[in-house]
Amino acid sequence: MTSVRAASLIAMGAALVLTVIAALLIIGSPASIDEPKGYEPPPSPGDVVQVEVSPGQGPSEIAEALESAGVIESGTQFRVLVSLMGYEGWLQAGDYELQRGMAALDVIYRMRYGVVSTRSVTVVEGWQMGEIADALAQQGASREDFLAAAQDRAYDFNFVGSIPDGESLDGYLYPATYPLRASDTGSSIVQRMLEGFAANVPAEVTGQADALGLTLHEAVTLASILEREAVVPEERPVMAQVFLKRLREGIALEADPTVQFALAREPGSVEAFGYWKQGLTSADLDFDSPYNTYLYFGLPPGPICSPSAGAIKAVVTPSDTNYLYFVARPDGSHAFAETFEEHLANIELYRGE
Repeated sequence: MTSVRAASLIAMGAALVLTVIAALLIIGSPASIDEPKGYEPPPSPGDVVQVEVSPGQGPSEIAEALESAGVIESGTQFRVLVSLMGYEGWLQAGDYELQRGMAALDVIYRMRYGVVSTRSVTVVEGWQMGEIADALAQQGASREDFLAAAQDRAYDFNFVGSIPDGESLDGYLYPATYPLRASDTGSSIVQRMLEGFAANVPAEVTGQADALGLTLHEAVTLASILEREAVVPEERPVMAQVFLKRLREGIALEADPTVQFALAREPGSVEAFGYWKQGLTSADLDFDSPYNTYLYFGLPPGPICSPSAGAIKAVVTPSDTNYLYFVARPDGSHAFAETFEEHLANIELYRGE
């Protein structure tokens, strides 16, 4: 369920049990008279408070933690509401970003639907790492910390250890929506994105890639190219077959997205043309970079974007065809050809060249 839907339910629930809340609001907390030595006052009203709910914790434990953190005024009120609403056993575990002085009902609905934070970032399929960093910055996270963390290799995942030296984690930051909490660092954000990759890319993909003569890193790299090339998802396995056949036969991939990625790494290019420059020129296609698959045979050194699980699956389970070429039609689909002559005819038909 999306955060928007959950927020709507929070508002609806608040109206339904308003009378219950009114009856329970008489329960309060005594004011402190003599503060013990070493006492640290709770955060001011409205301040962000982190509360961790562990799997298996019951309403009483959660209520105690919430009251202790100053999120709610009364743990008793919280427990009674949870019982009246029938939510025992339905409060989800998570590291919640809450605020001091929240209504107990608001907290209950957030925990019922796992709304751990009011902020989030969505990693879109086909985004470069820089695009992810920009989206994080728009949500108040540090762009620089994230980029530095994405260059680090100190993450406990087998696939991270297989990435060649000198390559970043680009391609392994899985496309999904991630909550953002005030306590998050660049490393904690990268960690969750890598967890997303581990959860969505089955272990058998490594074996499937090996059967095709590819390492997992090569499969993810090819999937990233496929992610940018394919507009129609159903064409992914066919396009994967084209790329794999060209690799086997020593034919350059000649994929425009690899040139766009190479250009985006040049200072000032993103500001001038965006991350994916449109209308590539002859000079662009001659741009000297190991990522330029017009100039260099084989795969580029690493992924050019974050591919979806569907693109990765297409690479390791390609179609059984003999195509070597494809050209885009005006609607975004592609015309495939086995021979160069057929390819030239498709180019003339769909590009008027």
